[in-house]
Amino acid sequence: MTPSIALVTGAGSGIGRAVALALHQAGWAVVLAGRRADKLAETASLAQSPGGRLLAVPTDVTVPDQIHSLFEQTRNSFGRLDLLFNNAGANAPGIPMEDLSFEQWNSVVAVNLTGVFLCAQKAIRLMKSQDPRGGRIINNGSISAQVPRPDSAPYTATKHAVTGLTKSISLDGRKYGIACGQIDIGNAATEMTQRMAAGVKQADGRIMVEPRMDLRHVADAVLYMAGLPLEANVQFMTVMATTMPLIGRG
Repeated sequence: MTPSIALVTGAGSGIGRAVALALHQAGWAVVLAGRRADKLAETASLAQSPGGRLLAVPTDVTVPDQIHSLFEQTRNSFGRLDLLFNNAGANAPGIPMEDLSFEQWNSVVAVNLTGVFLCAQKAIRLMKSQDPRGGRIINNGSISAQVPRPDSAPYTATKHAVTGLTKSISLDGRKYGIACGQIDIGNAATEMTQRMAAGVKQADGRIMVEPRMDLRHVADAVLYMAGLPLEANVQFMTVMATTMPLIGRG
């Protein structure tokens, strides 16, 4: 049986790495995309089962030519794409919005929004032309797609925009058998959230420690979304540490 083919951006660490390895263990062939070749190789070395094939393609999602090469290598290696997990993300320093530079704003928009759009665009073109036609796109929205943290304007704005993009892909992809959903993740235990163990700023200005959850719960959630037949779709899912301050934030 030919394995299903997944492409994961931001696969060199954190959520992307955990999801890529979970997909591989479940039998998927996985294309690993990320800026650093050494981190992608590290992800590949952690694969615990024969699974499907792993292909590492160093890619900066802010560079259109590199995205084009990523999808061409995917097509040439596997002939099709069944799943895109749009996961690569970036943040700006947690400083007041009025103190952010134009360059800091643009760098977050380039990764979190434009990169997601460009990867989705390439995925749609491939998925609508392959036989059998169709596939699935899952966007990593983050709980910042729902509510902001203090001093997070670029990240929050881009993640809210991803929600709109997810809805547009869902609508525009229907006629091609392309499903699109979004997972909003709160306080998964990654390098990005290590600061929460020491305490992070709350809406009232206090510094508080926030609980985190094991990455395997995120990987399991994405695996569930990815494993559905294309006639079914998880449009939006929120998976978070139970006692983190999302409900009641502010």
